[in-house]
Amino acid sequence: MTEAADLVLHTGRVRTLAGETAEAVAIRDGQIVRVGRTSEVDFVTDVETTEIDLEDRVVLPGFIDAHTHMDFLGKQQVEADLAAADSPSECLDELAARREESEGPILGYGYDESRWSGDYLTRDQLDEVSTDRPVVAYREDLHLASVNSVVLDRYVDDFPAEYVARDDGRPTGVLTEDALAVLGERIDPDPERFREYLLAAQEYAHRQGVTGVHDIIREPVVARLFHELDRDGDLSLRVRLNYTAEFLDAIDDLGLVTNHGTDHLRVGAVKAFADGSIGSRTARLSEPYSDGDGRGEWTIPPAELSELVDRIDDAGLQAMVHGIGDEALDALVDSYEGTSGERHRIEHAELLSEERLAAVGANDIVISAQPNFLKWAREGGLYDERLGEERRRRSNQFRLLLDAGIVLAFGSDCMPMDPLFGIEQAVTAPDDTQRIDTTEAVRAYTRGGAYAGFDENRLGTIKPGNCADLVVLDQSPWETDSIADLAVELTIVDGAVVFERGRSS
Repeated sequence: MTEAADLVLHTGRVRTLAGETAEAVAIRDGQIVRVGRTSEVDFVTDVETTEIDLEDRVVLPGFIDAHTHMDFLGKQQVEADLAAADSPSECLDELAARREESEGPILGYGYDESRWSGDYLTRDQLDEVSTDRPVVAYREDLHLASVNSVVLDRYVDDFPAEYVARDDGRPTGVLTEDALAVLGERIDPDPERFREYLLAAQEYAHRQGVTGVHDIIREPVVARLFHELDRDGDLSLRVRLNYTAEFLDAIDDLGLVTNHGTDHLRVGAVKAFADGSIGSRTARLSEPYSDGDGRGEWTIPPAELSELVDRIDDAGLQAMVHGIGDEALDALVDSYEGTSGERHRIEHAELLSEERLAAVGANDIVISAQPNFLKWAREGGLYDERLGEERRRRSNQFRLLLDAGIVLAFGSDCMPMDPLFGIEQAVTAPDDTQRIDTTEAVRAYTRGGAYAGFDENRLGTIKPGNCADLVVLDQSPWETDSIADLAVELTIVDGAVVFERGRSS
């Protein structure tokens, strides 16, 4: 007799992304055991089986966010969230509210000056929040932060001078790139606070239908806490730990290898940066920015980048390198040519030239892209201002990537973490070379992420033998003009319901 299922979802619309559709899914011991018609799945139920009537709702594989920062996401939930602020005054109001609720540094995350068509927050503005406690407001891309006079008075001599903006010699309060690492060392909270951040981020991810993340680890405490959560049974996401290159010596000494770990927590790639971001004007371009002097910066110059990639490759580790500007991407693709490893990744690849597409495909390089960045690529948006129309239209060319046979894995970079918003951005992109269809976009947020994480044999599709990681939506993404407005009804990880809309956590 066939062993009964633990959980059955029936009378729904199941998009397996494995080539067929179905009505029902049966799950046992965290695995999918049957997919088919409701009548077929009825054969594996008994009195102890939990049954959920989907009432014609849509089931997809759980979303995999292939590029995120869980500690940052948690900070947005716990500290001041500036993502929705439409003016500097709204940012200051959020920070002031946080001041009344907290002690120590006053922290805010996620501001985007393009929402008010202005400039970055300054020390003088943040001094309005406090003149006796540090105030820090991180820009959404995490390549820039604004700080008040308290921070500058205490630490300005510790910051690399080239990453401290000045006006007539006076620091404006705007810090970029390497200065942020120093800033983090000076103001980061204790481990217990980080644990609170990670649990808040996990809960938020589940509300968005996210069942797995490829996280970027910049702080040792974050990796340690993920291991503690896994050991304690409190980790209900599948997490790949991608360590920044500063950890490479330790990774090599400890013998860590890509894909080693548990069902929920595995070693991922080694992360490096070729350049910065378009929003902070630090992405490395071949031609100057349209709204300012300079062509951006090298975070790692090309010769050093090639050496680093070779070292990662020789260690048998996956490489994932941030590259946004066209000049940076040319150097990055060149550094990957001739490597022996599989599935090295380019993160973002926003201005990848058509001339480099063939090389990307030939070297089995995965493009880990963020479709939500297309919100800045609309006519009159931030990229029009920074890049001009021609380069803006050449950004994030997902259509060309897929047509060239390149694997596309979607992530959010927490801008925002919302797969449905990202999918809508890709489906409604302004240029033909950017726009892809709904199926392709959903695959990039499921199968693409699974492939980028060497998990295509257990994640990313709904079929017997795969992990029971699923998301249930109230309506079909294929039958609406507003994908971003769809509701996540259920999120299931390892056969357990970790989020149910309307149910308090």
